[in-house]
Amino acid sequence: MKTLTRERSEELKALCHQFRVETIELLHKLQTGHTGGSLSECEILVTLYMECANITAENQDAPDRDRIILSKGHGAPMLYRCLAEKGFFPVEEMQTLRQVGSRLQGHPNMAKTPGVELSTGPLGMGLSAGNGMACANRLMGNEAYVYVILGDGELDEGTIWEAAMTASKFKNDRLIAIVDWNKVQLDGMSADVMPIGDLAGKWRSFGWNVLECDGHDVDSVYSTIETAKELLNGRPTVILANTIKGKGVSFMENTNKFHGKAITDDEYERAMKELEVLR
Repeated sequence: MKTLTRERSEELKALCHQFRVETIELLHKLQTGHTGGSLSECEILVTLYMECANITAENQDAPDRDRIILSKGHGAPMLYRCLAEKGFFPVEEMQTLRQVGSRLQGHPNMAKTPGVELSTGPLGMGLSAGNGMACANRLMGNEAYVYVILGDGELDEGTIWEAAMTASKFKNDRLIAIVDWNKVQLDGMSADVMPIGDLAGKWRSFGWNVLECDGHDVDSVYSTIETAKELLNGRPTVILANTIKGKGVSFMENTNKFHGKAITDDEYERAMKELEVLR
């Protein structure tokens, strides 16, 4: 099993903390954007972009590049921060998030934003598109991987399971889905809105390899993704990443309240104190 060096692990952890702070600062300043889901997907996106995936600003048009699709498109703030860190656009452009005329809209737009592989927002679309990309790669002889980040609330969509069935049928073993399994969605706890039961068992029944990890431990995320990349057994792989919505700020955690709510001045100050930015 591949592991991160201790030094690299600490670097990624520091980057995750930085991105959390910057995301909260930005969304408070602009009074718009999705906080909870951006914080829960942080370690997943950071580990993918900074360590696991073959994606750079220089190879963004290369046929053999890896693809990352943020199917849960409302998590765009953290996606954009990762893309900026990779050099797809200046970090300063983050200040234009969700503003009129900006390339950084509330949901990713592949026609406008460098590094975005698929326009997402309507939930349930990403896995089907990922299937197509994986099939196209195989036809072209590319050994690239396609990663699709799904929200667990998104799994309520029937198109997800049609795509799951299709990926298995076509033996897309370089397709890796990662579920940001934070157990909370827009209207409440996922188990209350639409109980999904044995999630691992469901994916297995559709012919997928199933792995689980601690979605807030970069070492766990990294080693699990690397394991998924090496399976190549004729089955697609899903990683169930156990996460916490609003991770890092106690009053934002495990609640739907901060799914898309503007952050007040008081909440901002409390969050910064918890993150040890303001003392």
